[in-house]
Order: sequence, then C-alpha cells, then structure tokens
Amino acid sequence: MAQEEKSRSGCGSSSSTILQFVPFNSLADEGFWHRLSSLKLNKYGIDDSPIPITGFYAPCSHSQVSNHLRLLAESLPTDENDQSSMPAISRGNRNRCPVPGTLYNTNTLEAFHALDKKSLLKEEANKIWEDIHNGRAVEDSAVLSRFLLISFADLKKWSFHYWFAFPALVLDPPATLVESKRASEWFTSEEVKSVSVACNDWRNSSLTADVPFFFISIASNSHATIRHLKDWEACQADNQKVLFGFYDPCHEKDPGWPLRNFLALISSRWNLKSVHFLCFRESRGFMDMESSLVIEALITAPQGLNDRQLVPNAVGWEKNKNKYVYRCINLATSMDPTRLAVSAADLNLKLMRWRALPSLNLDELSSVKCLLIGAGTLGCQVARMLMAWGVRKITLLDNGRVAMSNPLRQSLYTLDDCLDGGDFKALAAAKSLKRIFPAVEAKGEVMAIPMPGHPVTNQEEKSVVDDCSRLYDLVDSHDAVFLLTDTRESRWLPTLLCASANKITITAALGFDSFLVMRHGPGPFSSVHANTSSVDMENLAQTDKGGKRLGCYFCNDVVAPTDSTANRTLDQQCTVTRPGLAPIASSLAVELFVSILHHPDGMFAEGDITNSTSSSGGSEPPLGILPHQIRGSLFHFSQMTLVGHSSNSCTACCSTVVSEYRKKGIEFLLQAINHPTYLEDLTGLTELKESANSFKLDWDDETDDFDDDDDCVEI
Repeated sequence: MAQEEKSRSGCGSSSSTILQFVPFNSLADEGFWHRLSSLKLNKYGIDDSPIPITGFYAPCSHSQVSNHLRLLAESLPTDENDQSSMPAISRGNRNRCPVPGTLYNTNTLEAFHALDKKSLLKEEANKIWEDIHNGRAVEDSAVLSRFLLISFADLKKWSFHYWFAFPALVLDPPATLVESKRASEWFTSEEVKSVSVACNDWRNSSLTADVPFFFISIASNSHATIRHLKDWEACQADNQKVLFGFYDPCHEKDPGWPLRNFLALISSRWNLKSVHFLCFRESRGFMDMESSLVIEALITAPQGLNDRQLVPNAVGWEKNKNKYVYRCINLATSMDPTRLAVSAADLNLKLMRWRALPSLNLDELSSVKCLLIGAGTLGCQVARMLMAWGVRKITLLDNGRVAMSNPLRQSLYTLDDCLDGGDFKALAAAKSLKRIFPAVEAKGEVMAIPMPGHPVTNQEEKSVVDDCSRLYDLVDSHDAVFLLTDTRESRWLPTLLCASANKITITAALGFDSFLVMRHGPGPFSSVHANTSSVDMENLAQTDKGGKRLGCYFCNDVVAPTDSTANRTLDQQCTVTRPGLAPIASSLAVELFVSILHHPDGMFAEGDITNSTSSSGGSEPPLGILPHQIRGSLFHFSQMTLVGHSSNSCTACCSTVVSEYRKKGIEFLLQAINHPTYLEDLTGLTELKESANSFKLDWDDETDDFDDDDDCVEI
C-alpha cells in the first residue's frame, strides 16, 4: 500500500513543502456490532452482498483529542429496509455529520483475508471521482468522505475482524503548503468576530449543522457569509476574500483527512491554483479561533484531471499500531452474561433459518407457554429440550421431593437438592433451568394431582377441591400441556381438562424397555359451541377438517383408571426403565410438539404414519410428517408410528365425560375420584363388559366325524 503520511509541517510555516494530512481514525460502537450480528442472523444469512452504512463525525472539539468517524447501531439499515437501501438517518444533528459508506461482511475468516483490498479501495475512489464530475459532490458534499469497511463476524465467539478504509484521491503533483496560521492570527479582529458569528449560526441551524464543506466569503466591510458549495458563483464579487471551509476532525497542526478529496474537487471543478482553507474546529460548542487553522495551498492540476475516465490513484487503509493490518474486537467479556446466553442459545435456531428451515417461527416458540406435569426423569429432559428449541416459558408441576437416587437420571438435580430431606422437585427444577439459561421464565408448582381410584375423606375434600381448581387455572393459562407422570391415573384429570379447554396435549410414558409418545386430538367440543347440551355424537368425533378425531391416552382402554400403586412391590412402584429410554421419549415428545406448532392444521392435523403422504393437503410440512402415536422398543431397537381415533366411551375425552364435567364441575370430579366404577357406568363401559361376559359360544353336542373335511367349521 502506498505511503500515506510524511513529516508534519509546523504552524506558521512559510516554506513550500508538500501539504500533509492527518488520517481519519475510526471507532465502531459496541451497538454497531450487536446490530450487525442481529441482521446477519435474522436477515442477511449467507448473503454477503455489500451493505450501505452511514458513519458519523464532527469537528474537533478538544485541543488534545481528535474526533473519530463513528459507527453506531443506526449506521446499519433497519429491518424494514432493503439491504441495498441506505439507513434511515435523521439530519440536522450538529454532533453527527453523516457520511456514506459500504460494508463488506464475509461469511468466513478465509474470505475476509482473501478480499481484494486494492480493488475495493479503487472502487470506492471511483465513486468519489464520479461524484466530483457529475456534480453530486457539490450538491451533497458528504460524499467526498466516503469510507469502506470490511469485516468478519464470528457469532459463536462474539469476535469481529474488521478494517476501515477512507479513500483519498492522490493529486500528482501534490498540493504544496504556502502558509498555515491560527485563524485568530490570519483574520483581522473585525473578521474574527464576523466569521465566528457566521460559523456558529451555520453550526446551530438544523439545515446546515451537518453539512461538512462550505464557502466563506468576507466582504470589504469584514462581513462574513457562509454558503453551500453549489453557490460558488455568488462568491465571485470583487474585493471579497473567499475561503473553502470544512469540518476538521483533527486537533493537530496539519489539516484532517477530509481536505484531501476537497482539494480534488476544487482543482477539477473550479481549476483554482491558489486556495485558502479554513480548518473549522470547536470548543464547548462554539468556533475556536485558536485551534482552527487557515491554510494557503498551491494546486498544480495534473494532466487529465478533467477526464472522468482517468481516475487518480487512491490511498486510505487505516493503520493499526502503525501497521497496515486489520483489527479484532471481542465483545464476549464485555457483554451481560444473560444477554450473551440468549444470543448463544438462539444462534443454532437462527442458523436453521438460513438454509435448512426458513419457515421456523422463533417468535411463536419463545412466546408459547408450556405446562409440564411431572418433574421426574421425563420432565427434566422435556424441559431441557424445550429450551433448546427456544421455548422460554415453562412451568413444572410436581409434589415430590428430590431423592438420592434421582440426580443420576433426572438431569436437573444435583446432590445438594437431595440434602435435608430433599427439595421439592418442581422448585428445584425451575431453579436449575434458570441456572442453565437465565432468560427462561421457569416456575415450579408444588401440588398433588387428584386421581380417580384414590378416594378422599371428608377432611381431605377441601384440599382436593383446591387442587382441582388450581390445576384448572394452570391448564387454562398455558398453551400446551405435557403429561409426564409415573402413573396412569395421574394423567386422567389433566387429560380431561385439556380436552375441555382444547389445549395441545402431549403424553410420554415409559415401560422397562419400551415407550409411548403421542399427541392428544382436539377436544370433543372443539368444533361446536361450548354450551351445546344436545349434539350428535358422530359430529362430535369430527375435527374441523372433517376427519375422525384423534384419540387421547385413555381412548383404547376398556376400564377406568384406578389406583395402580396399591399392593405393588418396590420395583413395581418405581419407574424401572433402561436409562437411555427417557431421553429418547422426551426428545420425541418435544419434536412432536414443535411439529404441531409448525403444521398448517396445528392440533387438528390428521395422524401421519411412516412413508405416508402428508395430511396437509399435498404440501410437505416444514418438519416432515406429524404422527399421532410413536411407539418404540429398545429390546428390538425399533420404532413405529400408529394412528388411534377417539372413542365414544373414553373415560377422559369423550363428549359424555366432558359434557358431564362442564355441567357438574367439582361434583363430577369427586364422584370420579371416590367411586371406582363411576366413569365406567357413565361412559357405558360397564354395560360393554357385562355384554362381553354374558356372551357364550354354543357348541354342537353331537359327535362329529373330524375326518370329514366338510364338517370342519372355521372360526
């Protein structure tokens, strides 16, 4: 790269030396990198097309510190803007003179290193040269300070490699310095006052505060006037001093970098040989005559300066510690840990949308409320899988305590949770989820689930009524419910409540080496008015799509749920399963749930089976088929998908049971809890069993000749 800096000339110098310039310094705000990361993940993806950005700078306002060209969050386009459009920038801010720039953000570090930096700089210089010749630089002088930024954003480590360039056209031969003085020394005392007033008015006007290049004309009576560059003709009156002014971000004795392209404009457009410049600098919001400079320079127009096809050479890559190398910033250590955790957790999900799953609805996943009934082996795994999918609102319900045997299989607990009798599982699990991911909204609810087959005394009745009411409120306030308890009867009341409220319901159940994962169909009244008392039973079994309603966990049973823990040995009371079974079932349960959210028919979708045509009207759902039931066996290392339709005699979700619950409420629930045969009598299962028991097969008492094939009867 060409040499950009030479020895400095001192203030008050009168020798004809080459005019020197102080390079621009860059400063990319942390908010800029956060914004770029968000756009990269959510909008641009792998598109590495150039992005228009806006930088900001202001005149130097401190005697010892130069102003930087800054990039802020608003330097990048908004989400609504097209990638090729400029960012929406408000004008008139005296501390933010907007400058157009171009960002090249690569997808890999190798691509960043491989960028042709010489060609990129030349391309930006061509834009400046074209703006000079077509008059745009006169209309909008900010284009004279165009800049370039190349970068690579490592979103896993939150590190950013970047390099700024501030293209400057090189005049050949270069401009020479005739004289450089403080403005307070160059102007007369009357001119000092007039120029100060004019410059302060220019800076305080919302129409001109961020216009960085201008003319200053001083009449013979010392009256100063500031004009736009397009008003050059108005400055040609006799006996007027004319100075070319610009906002100088530099505090040193030489002019700042913006003057370089200003010289090219002056030489090309007005063909001037001797020029006076005002390097405008401030102090406490007003023009500082002591730090501002007035420079006289001689310009020798190079050959072909008026030929727009002959673009001068350009320099401008920013140095890093006096070397032409890129810079690297790591924001991981400066970020709030919670914010960093959220960004890291969302990274994989947002990357899915780049290619594999563009339709992934992260907003729906983050807002859906999930209720997990059971905080044991299944509940712990399901909670973690939900968080991995971006679910942020999780409630766990359980009344058990953490035992010494739990931490090995139940991933949210540690030995500390087992001490002093053990913490409540629901509370310990919610606390663990927040330790894993601070942004999750996890709550624990300690309560027992009222169950049929577990009669209650009069003294216990009030507590059971309260539990029923509390469970109703929890189901009603959540969008999806996972049934993850150990016993069959503990799933009955949540299943009934979900059928009545028409909630997405997922069941996962374990055997020793087998599992069941299923989604419950919509409730029996999901397609009719809730207050309908007399309806056709066949119509109740239909979904809104016209197909048979899918069954629930109890639809294939011919007996009501009862106490399954009484008179059982220890191995029968505990959930004894192969250790790898729960993670498999839990993962499938969550995948099934996410598939429901992304299916066009949602919970009303028909059940698919392996190798079947999708039920979504011919279009393939984004996450593949949506089965009703998944049954698996570790003994055979096999898995199958099944479909089971609703039963008109189901003890949990049929219209008879749901209707009776809606009519009688807690009275119905107490009957079901205290009387083992109540649900069977209500649904007709008692009559069905009696009919089956009374069925007899009549045999012919006559002796048959079994050698005669014609007398054989195939049953």
